[in-house]
Amino acid sequence: MCARRFLMFVFGMMLLVVAGAFAIFQWGGNVLIRQATPAGHFQAARAGGAPDYAKPESWLARPDFGEDVTDWLPQGFTNSAARRGEAAIFYVHPTTYLRTDRWNAPLEPGGDTGPRTQLMVRSQASAFTAAGEVWAPRYRQAAFGAFLLRSEDAQKALDLAYGDVESAFRTFLSKTSEGQPIILAGHSQGALHVLRLLQNHRAGLKNRLVAAYIVGWPVDARADLPATGLAACARADQAGCLLSWQSFGEPANPKLLLDAWSETKGPTGIEHDRANMICVNPITGTQGGNAATDEGTGMLMPTPDLTDARLVPGVGARCDKGLLIIDQSPELSRFVLPGNNYHAYDLALFWGATRRDAQRRLQAWQTR
Repeated sequence: MCARRFLMFVFGMMLLVVAGAFAIFQWGGNVLIRQATPAGHFQAARAGGAPDYAKPESWLARPDFGEDVTDWLPQGFTNSAARRGEAAIFYVHPTTYLRTDRWNAPLEPGGDTGPRTQLMVRSQASAFTAAGEVWAPRYRQAAFGAFLLRSEDAQKALDLAYGDVESAFRTFLSKTSEGQPIILAGHSQGALHVLRLLQNHRAGLKNRLVAAYIVGWPVDARADLPATGLAACARADQAGCLLSWQSFGEPANPKLLLDAWSETKGPTGIEHDRANMICVNPITGTQGGNAATDEGTGMLMPTPDLTDARLVPGVGARCDKGLLIIDQSPELSRFVLPGNNYHAYDLALFWGATRRDAQRRLQAWQTR
């Protein structure tokens, strides 16, 4: 795929690619529900066979691939293996399946889904590669319509997707060295699955986890966090903690997001509450952090040619009542979701800050 097409997908279509997985929190109107609800009832067979993670073709990226999609970097960065950290990074991509013909995407969905997936992994997972090498599984992701309904079909679709992710994670654990540091990262649907991994594998991750990046998915300090055994990151030099943020401009209107979320319960059985929503500022690396500027780390922006892609001066951001409030950028305004929600840019806005944060937490883990 040519560089120009890469940029068209990553930045021009990011709204469609990423926002679908979070649609329940953004729109939820009857018209959208009718248009987005997958046809018929959930049938596992419609998603095709389960991936075999012993086979290379079941992965989008893993260390023995040599060069893969996560090796892409913006101008000014090098990808020398000698500069990489020792962490093993498990990354789960967001929703890229936008069809309504079934509840879960097959591993070979055809159309634009495959290229979209490759491009999302390239632009997001690359933010973590300074800390180590990335493992990124293919999985039978839930169609974005599964996030619009609270139904048995929708839950089965999410469970099927998570089952693949968990199977990939077990393979990942078996292939990494005992005691090797681990970073978990996901965005949107991917973040939801990573949060569930943390709850189900807390014992196996003990003393190995550098940090978990649950980006673009709300985490409740009382309803969700206790099930992971982790604390929200309170310091930039803290290891073994969790980061979560959801980017909004001013004036922020998260009503649809919070109304839907507050009607659900976390694994502790406690109802979600905005008063308990975690916000860790990726610039400061602290819970409730306030940064007037991005301190030079920069945000990822498109250019006419991939080889010239670069970081531009970043925005400031502050945590306010569980949301990460950013300085708005005119260059990004055309892709902002209703309510001044910058969900599509959760990682692009803080690409440099996230890269620095992962390196800093790995160093903290090494010296702990």
